[in-house]
Amino acid sequence: MPVHLLQEASGPLEAQLPSHVQRSKLKDLQLGIDQTDKYFLGCVMLVYPQTKLGNGLELLKAVIEDTSEEDADCKIKTINTFFFGKIAEDCGRLIQQGVTLALCGFNLTKSPSASRDGRHHCQLEVMEENGANVYILNKSSVPQTSRVRSTAFSHKYLYTPLDKLKEGTIVNIFGVVTFFKPPYRSKGTDFCSVTTIVDQSGVKLKCLLFSGSQDILPKIYKTGDIVRFHRLKIQYFNSEIQGITSSGFSALVFDGTVGTPLLPRTASKIYTFTDEDQKTVHMLREWAANHLNFCGSRIKLSEIKPGQFFDVICQLVGKAEVDKSSFLLKVWDGTKCASPTWKVCVEHDALEGDRTLIHKLENLTIDILVYDNHVETAKLLKTGSCIVIHSVHAKLHAANQAIQAHASYLEFHLHGGTCYGRGFTVLPEDNSDVQDLKKFLDSVDLQDSQYLDDMSPLELNSLYTTLSGHTNHEQWETTPLTTVIKNKAPQKYRIRARLRKFEPSNLYQSVKLHCTKCTSLHEVPDEDDINLILEESSKDSAIPDSQESTWYQSAVWKTSNQQNRLITIHFVKKDDMHQNPEDALIMIEGGTVQEICKLSRQFNSIIPVKSCEQGLEFDLSTPFLIQGNRWHYGCRNCSSLKNLDALCSIVHETSWDASTIAKVLGIEPLSYVFVMQFTLDDGTESLNAYLWNYSEQFFQIPASEISFNSELQEKMQATMDKLCPTRKKLSDYPWLECCIRSYNSTNGENEKICYEIFDTIVAEKDI
Repeated sequence: MPVHLLQEASGPLEAQLPSHVQRSKLKDLQLGIDQTDKYFLGCVMLVYPQTKLGNGLELLKAVIEDTSEEDADCKIKTINTFFFGKIAEDCGRLIQQGVTLALCGFNLTKSPSASRDGRHHCQLEVMEENGANVYILNKSSVPQTSRVRSTAFSHKYLYTPLDKLKEGTIVNIFGVVTFFKPPYRSKGTDFCSVTTIVDQSGVKLKCLLFSGSQDILPKIYKTGDIVRFHRLKIQYFNSEIQGITSSGFSALVFDGTVGTPLLPRTASKIYTFTDEDQKTVHMLREWAANHLNFCGSRIKLSEIKPGQFFDVICQLVGKAEVDKSSFLLKVWDGTKCASPTWKVCVEHDALEGDRTLIHKLENLTIDILVYDNHVETAKLLKTGSCIVIHSVHAKLHAANQAIQAHASYLEFHLHGGTCYGRGFTVLPEDNSDVQDLKKFLDSVDLQDSQYLDDMSPLELNSLYTTLSGHTNHEQWETTPLTTVIKNKAPQKYRIRARLRKFEPSNLYQSVKLHCTKCTSLHEVPDEDDINLILEESSKDSAIPDSQESTWYQSAVWKTSNQQNRLITIHFVKKDDMHQNPEDALIMIEGGTVQEICKLSRQFNSIIPVKSCEQGLEFDLSTPFLIQGNRWHYGCRNCSSLKNLDALCSIVHETSWDASTIAKVLGIEPLSYVFVMQFTLDDGTESLNAYLWNYSEQFFQIPASEISFNSELQEKMQATMDKLCPTRKKLSDYPWLECCIRSYNSTNGENEKICYEIFDTIVAEKDI
């Protein structure tokens, strides 16, 4: 047999080789030198997946390091090795990272990849047809997943402090993690991870780690973890020293908490970890505990504040695909968010997970929408698993200041890209944080979330179809409409009535723009009208050859169509640097609505502008800000417009907030609202009541999203169809329980009493 498994108990590997062979070190491997009766001894640093050539011949590639002490100062210490045929099959089952082996009867050929991978200029080829033999040292006393002490094939590693690093060297280092990005797919075929570490010298090192296998990258779970990197290459980039992976890179990761067990996280089956290494980890733990602050951004759901970006360790209970670029995750951590939270509508069949559990946890879960590059990763997550979601955005939705106290709620988004460490970390079952989380989840009393469990289906059906609506004033007695009409205004009532009809019948016409300052209402501008305004604006705009500023940089394009228009985009800089598109604010002049919509899919925020003698200006006839599908308008009566240069004062902000932009530009923003009229009838009398200031609370639907979200449109239509069903008698309509208030309204010389619905919630599940 060409592959021999030697036992460590029988002595050192070299002592068990045939007596007539002599050792060739890496420096002896030269083309033209006879290698007959020679052997090469080394340690396996990297093993590639076994494959087949076009002729069906098995192929296995490995990287082997010469461990001879005489060559300790050589810069090149590794060589590519290829096993063919039956030897490849046998070695594929026996060799792995850290194993020592000897090769006899090998062929030596020129390596075509030496200039790229930094390994020896030759490569070893091992095949049975040429009389090759492979001798593998079997260290049977070490379990496959255990660490390796000083053995025949391990040698002492030297570690470099971070303040002693030099460009062009390959080093071994220890450090404490101060920042990291979970592994993500790079633009090529590799996975990438970014981490910043520090040691007792106080010097920080940014490391860019690449690998074709995600398992090779360090398994970092949180800041404060301690890492050990072997064979990290040091280089300069943008005047900053950084580390990148080199041939044979390997990593160990340890929990940085003082007193926790020293359990390394690694994909390697065998690795070195000496008593001296243990001391180094202990010393780093103690130093980090006394000198570094890792309060971090990981918080509980009950601690979330509006506008916050946070990390959360949680259990995944449900997931669903929303569309091609977004995915829903339902998670909980045993605590309840203090603010009302957004519930994402998805098709019933699209939701994966235990539906009974999802129902029980309805008041304790939050819905997180993940976007773009995170979608594929989210699809692979298993319900029931414990995960860390990094850099979740808690966005406050309060479209109308008048109803903010009643209808505001939190939306949760994991934006696309990897900035600020956005992504997921899946934690193993034996992780201490997972064990603590599960112990806490088991202790949570779910009785409050199960108050409907004891009701019969008939009772549930009666509750949902006969009486609709929840009010904030259940203690008020129900007042007949005949009494309401006879009383003077202003008054407040709780009523029980049926919805005889509503206006407008076309629900999209109910969306208006409202100024909370002057209380004026405006129609939402039509797309064609905006296009005409932009077209006229571009005619008046004199685009100079260069429209540069200290806070933005400009670029001009000429359209390829017959119109031959010029489009200028001004890229706003933050800290004198350009932003990634998903985080960037741009200003555009000369563009159409269609072109702006296309750009809004790539850029975070867009301001339509035009050039004038004083620089750039904007017009409130069009949206003053566009963020994705959300178009923000301002009130022309109440705004005191400022120069666009005022944006300089907020370019350092972490995100482009619409209200902040409006404030610095002197804009009084308009809010999207629903304006409807309900005709209510309780059998004693009927009256018309407006639904306006409390409309978002009523439907639990944001008016700012209804125009572009077909699911919300369908939800609202379904709600109205059930409240006011066609082709049925009024006596078959469901009852609506709601609060109304009366007030005096003057129209010219005429004064009349009007009514408005308030403090009432009706949702599809209630009817």
